[in-house]
Amino acid sequence: MKKFPSTALWVGNIMLGCAIFALAFDLFLEPNGLTSGGISGLAMIIIHLFPIGTVGLVTAILNLPLFFAGGKKIGMKFFIGSIIGTIFLSIFLDLFTIIPVPQVEPLLAALYGGLIGGAGLGIVFISNASTGGSDIVVRLLKSRYRNMPIGQISLLFDLVVAALTGIVFQDISNMLYSLIAVFATSQIIDAVVYHFDYSKVALIISKKHAAIAAGICEKLDRGVTYLYGQGYYSSEDTKVILAAVKRNQLAELKELVVSIDPNAFIIVQEAHQVLGDGFAKYSNNSL
Repeated sequence: MKKFPSTALWVGNIMLGCAIFALAFDLFLEPNGLTSGGISGLAMIIIHLFPIGTVGLVTAILNLPLFFAGGKKIGMKFFIGSIIGTIFLSIFLDLFTIIPVPQVEPLLAALYGGLIGGAGLGIVFISNASTGGSDIVVRLLKSRYRNMPIGQISLLFDLVVAALTGIVFQDISNMLYSLIAVFATSQIIDAVVYHFDYSKVALIISKKHAAIAAGICEKLDRGVTYLYGQGYYSSEDTKVILAAVKRNQLAELKELVVSIDPNAFIIVQEAHQVLGDGFAKYSNNSL
């Protein structure tokens, strides 16, 4: 029973991601003959060439052969999560067709479809799941090319689908708009997966470094590392404080430093990923 809340939250996040992507697809992409790539994009092409079934049904059928490969390589949780994602995406793709489609210019449809769809896929990815199909292939390739952002891997697949979309619909403008959607999707996937958990790294130079370091450890519950430097003009040796903090601790960190030494020199920069005690843990399946 203790695992139920976390399991329910996991499934809920997958459902949320699928619902967001389905909205983007049904409201912006499909009505304008655009695609953000992936199996759903291929399904749209198939339906156009062979008008049988629905996009949701064809998407589910195309997904089946890829599940076992993903489950074997990435793990049972990913396998189960992908099944859940595929089922709910197929349901939402068909369910949301009842929503009135907004009349927008193709460029706006490409931008909003790509941005919203990328947000949905990013939520699914960080839940250690997928919507099936090419997403499984992307995850498999991510385990092989670990230094390449998952959004860029997805972009390579989706570019092919976007090109096919232009060929099938015999419209170069359609293909170019689809490329915009594909690019927007890949950027937002990486933003959701890697950037929304940004932390901050602070470099603090102060003669009262001992008091500041103690305050960071005691009040912010964060570790501190000393870097040894030397002032250019004074030629004096100095200790530079290096501290990684959560984004919501940044204001408290500044207030703490200034309260101890108003003349302290503070440099704050983004940390795309912080691993270790108090932050995320690394695993072989990390994105």
